[in-house]
Amino acid sequence: MPPPPGRPMPPPAAGPLPPPPAGPGQGPGYPAPQPYGQRFAPAYAPYQPKKSNTGVIVAVALIGVVALGGGLVAAIALLGGSTRHTADAGYSSTYPSYSYTSTSASSSTTSSTTSSSTRSTGSTGTRSTRSTETRSTAPTQTGPRSVAKLGDNPLFAQANGGLQNIPCSLSRWATNQASVQQFFQSGIRCLDAMWSKALSEANLPFSTPNLSVPASISESSTPCGSGGTATGVTPFYCPTNHTIYMPMNRIEIETWGNHPGPYLSILAHEYGHHVQAMSGISEAYGEKRYDSGADSAAGLELSRRMELQAQCFSGMFLGSAVAAGGSVDRNIYNEAWNAQDRGDDYSRNGKRDHGTAKHNISWWQHGATKNRNQQCNTWNSSSGDVS
Repeated sequence: MPPPPGRPMPPPAAGPLPPPPAGPGQGPGYPAPQPYGQRFAPAYAPYQPKKSNTGVIVAVALIGVVALGGGLVAAIALLGGSTRHTADAGYSSTYPSYSYTSTSASSSTTSSTTSSSTRSTGSTGTRSTRSTETRSTAPTQTGPRSVAKLGDNPLFAQANGGLQNIPCSLSRWATNQASVQQFFQSGIRCLDAMWSKALSEANLPFSTPNLSVPASISESSTPCGSGGTATGVTPFYCPTNHTIYMPMNRIEIETWGNHPGPYLSILAHEYGHHVQAMSGISEAYGEKRYDSGADSAAGLELSRRMELQAQCFSGMFLGSAVAAGGSVDRNIYNEAWNAQDRGDDYSRNGKRDHGTAKHNISWWQHGATKNRNQQCNTWNSSSGDVS
């Protein structure tokens, strides 16, 4: 349930900055990862997956936006502003089956041709016939491939794997549709620059996602529906066409106004679902949640692990970008730091599929200050850390 009206809001806090970036060849520029365990104080959309003949399913949901298992609602305090309940971003409510391969993968087709001829003589004379049959083999794909694993996914194999501190150049934020489109597209370029390197180091495929910033969206306008959930309608990532949808009427402009930090963190959360799709995490998650029962206790816990991981990935990006300098300055970082009070605490249907507000905050801040893929491995964390 939403908090009662008039609940006092905490003052805006300045998030601790990550350490300065490392020199050339020294990795992302963050301290060595620590064992997970005790970093969190004790601390919360409809899912209809379809299992394909090949057993490949994708499912996810988001921070500030939802598409995969459903939407999330948040009460947000930003720079002393008013309390709002903002839908969280996520994954599409439909989960297609697919296997992710690199767009740079090459393919070749071999073919063989067989011919036959027949000659016959009849009362009318000689007649010849000729038939030709061409057989083609399936394309041969090369290059990195996704790996359908969760906690043991190659993305988490390297102890020091993280996002490099690459300066981000963002377009200027403004609340008109053209400026919003340019801002999000520039954000995707920044995310591409960081995540392409991280995925390459893990020998996983990469491709940039598509972006759609319509004025509004309808059920029939995307392969994943409208992204509506029991908690509202929100931005979302659609794995069918690898597209991040950020409709103008769903990004809470009336709440955030001209503060770009929250918008950037929502985009980074949705991009986190794209990373999960490219790596094969989404495929393994969809299969396991299907087998567990989508709305069973085990299935909902898997959804929380998926969403909180996207939160952690979002924090990694903001922390890495602010450490590198560039457009993501301390103000944008602090705005994002203070915009993560969202989660199942504010769910209208009581379904615990995104994690508590406390854990949404904790995982985002954990990613922002640690910047290590392993530190975002929610699949190996205790149930208490993803409640």
